[in-house]
Amino acid sequence: MGAEAGRPRAGIVVTGSELLTGAIDDRNGPWLARELSNRGFEVAHLLLVGDRPDDLAEALRFVADAGVELIVTSGGLGPTADDLTVEVVARFAGADIVLDRALQAHIAGILSRWAARTGFAGPALEAANRKQAMIPRGATPLLPVGTAPGLLVERLGGPLVVVLPGPPRELQGMWPAALEAAPFAELLERVPPAAARSLRYFGLPESEIAATLREIGSRLDLTGVEITTCLRRSELEVDLRPQPGADTVAAQLAEELAGRHAKHLVSAEGSTTDELVARALLGGGRAVATGESCTGGLLAARLVDRPGSSAYVAGGVVAYSNEAKTALLGVPAEMIAEHGAVSPQVARAMADGARERFGAGIGVGVTGIAGPDGGTEAKPVGYVCLCVTTVDGTVIARDPVLPGGRGDIRERSVDVAMQLILRAAGGLPHRGRPRVGEP
Repeated sequence: MGAEAGRPRAGIVVTGSELLTGAIDDRNGPWLARELSNRGFEVAHLLLVGDRPDDLAEALRFVADAGVELIVTSGGLGPTADDLTVEVVARFAGADIVLDRALQAHIAGILSRWAARTGFAGPALEAANRKQAMIPRGATPLLPVGTAPGLLVERLGGPLVVVLPGPPRELQGMWPAALEAAPFAELLERVPPAAARSLRYFGLPESEIAATLREIGSRLDLTGVEITTCLRRSELEVDLRPQPGADTVAAQLAEELAGRHAKHLVSAEGSTTDELVARALLGGGRAVATGESCTGGLLAARLVDRPGSSAYVAGGVVAYSNEAKTALLGVPAEMIAEHGAVSPQVARAMADGARERFGAGIGVGVTGIAGPDGGTEAKPVGYVCLCVTTVDGTVIARDPVLPGGRGDIRERSVDVAMQLILRAAGGLPHRGRPRVGEP
């Protein structure tokens, strides 16, 4: 809603035939889009092309014709014959290719250490070094994070082109140097601050936000604010990006959206559920332990994905079989026989068992029918029982029927579990602490 007319536009071109075949997923395009958006650019296009010079050249021309001031490319910087990004960008900028001897010497030092470890050396390695040290005349080189250098290439009368390597670790490692390089730093000085706002909701349909926006828009001019909504990890994210001069409107809109749907609000300042869970557990001085069946350890993996999680994750048990639930988590066999392995009673027993066995302050139990088989009329595929218990007697239980295939159900089960942990840990102050026995 509303174009960001006051912001410079940027384009992203990601190369790699393996991305087009689906062999691997593109991780660079979305990462770069977030980085550029957070720095105040309007990302006009994100293109994915194969390792074909004509396609890459066409993509560069297309993005440049869209009126961008910046193009960021990813991939095609290696030593092999299909790594042609430098040559294509040089033609795009109207520049000759020359050998940068200082860069050649720097890469040679990296390759010599690699050769000493692997035993590969000789003419092939020297040719690879020379190829990666060939850059457009006048370009600003960026020292390699791996072996491939990056580049900043200025085109007369056209956009600045930032050329980055394809491996995500190398691209992200080189990004700070790209931002500090003179051509990019000078461009950034002219970019208005992003001043973006992000709200996250759980359990709120997008239609409700749409209705609220229509009502607010009937009395408040929202044309200066770009509003996007996205469902990710079962949460509805609402991003507000104001044009220069529309910060006050965006702030008023964020306040109204937060107040209207406070019951479902997870965060009004951009924090993710994972950040909030970590903050709440650390602040409360309590560790969490997991007992999982259908999720097979996905919940524990998500909890420990953040650095420093050893301070608040005690441990977890994957108890897939009934016997494992009894032996490892202390779930009575009679309970399973009476209520079934997928039942609120067993989920609570798993939560208590995990908490007691690990000496944790919070325990989580998850058991469900992920499918595609195993469902009944009473307990269909997607039926999942979740329970969180705490050492002070709080119990929060849910047993939804989650939609989707097997992978969807397992992932959404983890999403629900994270929300329950957040509530039990007191990480949602606008809703208050959960009551004992709260359904």
